[in-house]
Amino acid sequence: MLTKEQLEHIEKRLLEERARALRSLGLFDEMAKADRESGDSALSAYTDHMADQGTEAMEREKAALFATKEGRYLYRIEEALRRLYNDPDNFGRCHGTGEMIAFERLDAVPHARYSIAYKRKLEEEGSD
Repeated sequence: MLTKEQLEHIEKRLLEERARALRSLGLFDEMAKADRESGDSALSAYTDHMADQGTEAMEREKAALFATKEGRYLYRIEEALRRLYNDPDNFGRCHGTGEMIAFERLDAVPHARYSIAYKRKLEEEGSD
């Protein structure tokens, strides 16, 4: 079982990661808003070269993929915070084996649900 100090450290790490992810998503939202507003400007009446249009479309797609990835990461962080607040005595237990996850792993990946050994096993089997 993790000590009170370790749990407080993990909570702090999770809150820091949540704030970072929210900032990243906020930046994406600002970029998307700026793109929409620039499309409404007087310059949008001029046609762009097809290559420019393709590049812009690719950049928008990359930004959307980034936002989706960041959103999934934020979900995992929120899920870990729920586990920590709802059942602090069992936080840090591997969901596959029930054994405690090493504090060093939780410090590096505070939302981890699996121990290193179990995660490797899952990856070898091609699941999760």
